[in-house]
Amino acid sequence: MSGSERAEMGRRGVLAGAGAVVAGAVTGAVTGAVPAAAGEAPEAAAVTIRPGDRRYDGLLRGDNFRFAGRPDEIRVVSSTGQVVAAVSDAVRSGRRVAVRSGGHCFENFTADPGVRMLLDLSPMDAVGFDAGRRAFAVQPGATIGQVCTTLYQRWGVTIPAGGCPEVGAGGHFAGGGYGPLSRRYGSVVDHLHAVEVVVAGADGRVRAVVATREPGDPNRDLWWAHTGGGGGNFGVVTRYWLRAPEATGDDPSRLLPPSPAEMLAWQVVWRWDERMTERAFTTLSRNFGTWHERNSAPGAPAAGLYAVLIASHRKAGSLQLVVQMDADLPDAKRLLAEFLAEVSAGTGLTPIVHDGITMPWLHMTTWPGNGEGGDKVTRRSKLKAGYLRRSLTGAQLATIYAKLTDSAGTEKDGMLLIGYGGQVKAVPPGATAVAQRDAIMKAVYQTTWQSETEDKARLAWIRAFYHAVYADTGGVPVPNEVSDGSYINYPDVDLADPEWNTSGVPWSTLYYKDDYPRLQQVKARWDPRNVFHHALSIELPA
Repeated sequence: MSGSERAEMGRRGVLAGAGAVVAGAVTGAVTGAVPAAAGEAPEAAAVTIRPGDRRYDGLLRGDNFRFAGRPDEIRVVSSTGQVVAAVSDAVRSGRRVAVRSGGHCFENFTADPGVRMLLDLSPMDAVGFDAGRRAFAVQPGATIGQVCTTLYQRWGVTIPAGGCPEVGAGGHFAGGGYGPLSRRYGSVVDHLHAVEVVVAGADGRVRAVVATREPGDPNRDLWWAHTGGGGGNFGVVTRYWLRAPEATGDDPSRLLPPSPAEMLAWQVVWRWDERMTERAFTTLSRNFGTWHERNSAPGAPAAGLYAVLIASHRKAGSLQLVVQMDADLPDAKRLLAEFLAEVSAGTGLTPIVHDGITMPWLHMTTWPGNGEGGDKVTRRSKLKAGYLRRSLTGAQLATIYAKLTDSAGTEKDGMLLIGYGGQVKAVPPGATAVAQRDAIMKAVYQTTWQSETEDKARLAWIRAFYHAVYADTGGVPVPNEVSDGSYINYPDVDLADPEWNTSGVPWSTLYYKDDYPRLQQVKARWDPRNVFHHALSIELPA
């Protein structure tokens, strides 16, 4: 889950015939400007904005207002050719370049003081069908809401992307991508057919390269690195192509999973009162976890059910369970009822809200209230995370209860347990760069606040919370029978800080496990000068 804001509806034309973009380059490279695709809006000129321009401060920040760099320029680009030109300028002048599409990175990867050129890809937001590749072409500036809306409107298909509609496709896809349909359809990158990336060679030459998942593609390693390796590591993604790996034929409506028609949505809310004892809280949380232990195999009848347990701090007044499920799945209502009964069993709790509704899938997918960060004033945040292979231990749940009821927390602090697994587990580790394929849940620990004066206190609280939950493994989710590292789209620079990671396990193992050396080899081939880097970027091999 990332910042939840109103999804921008698609405003670009269909990319019909977009194979012309890189004609003949399924396994080759394209250098320089790439021609516009048929049906794509005419290319607008690149815009360069420097300090002193009244637009500069307005375009400086992403979604997390903790971070604001001072680059020499913000280059707003509209095409692959403009990206090639911008990166060429940066390489030639020796300036560090960073890339922003949706702007929802939780750390300062695009706002580091060392960044001298900020590439803004938000105008590159076209979504359409490329008949030449038999795949859907998505530019990195398109939001998740825009992608899902366009796929739904035109072809009745979808991808299992995140539930926060204003997140940009650029970073979301590169990090693996997951959402409410992932238990049923897998990760976003399980449907990634090809990627176009602007890279810089050892000689400083900048070019656009297309890499596909085809076994004979000499650039296939670059495709693989973008199936979970994270953004800002190898180059600038300027286009993704999506097609289910088992899909055949030319009919676009059969090349990606079908969009659900209607969703069952359910919300259960419990008060933080005298009945929410440590025993009741841990029983509720453990029930949620053990249900996922039993119902997260690929193809399991309940794999279409997606649930999030939102455990806010006591000062927020309540906890809630949010569930959604495709209403057309066999026995959907029965499976939902059994899940709700199992989660609440033995808690002794009576909900203050226990309400369900059936609504169109698109409405739920693009609703601006999905996720955190909807408050436009509260724009400072810190998020930490961990994969779970089974339910948290009794000691961990006791620690969580203690932190959620302490005096130092606020109503905007808390944690989430997010359902995962299902079809995600059907893909073996190594097939993509998503290493944690047998995880069944994600745990997210978060705090948001408004004023810079609160930074020290809020960061201290969330760091102490996370470190205490993973105290037995050096303060971080070291892969073991319970934990399985963390998710690169939830970046946390503390994992690379020996003050907060005392496990002896490097941050790279926590995010990438055994895939990291392979990612380093891809880095050495495609970004040998380390043009693209940030606080948690893939390192060149020693």
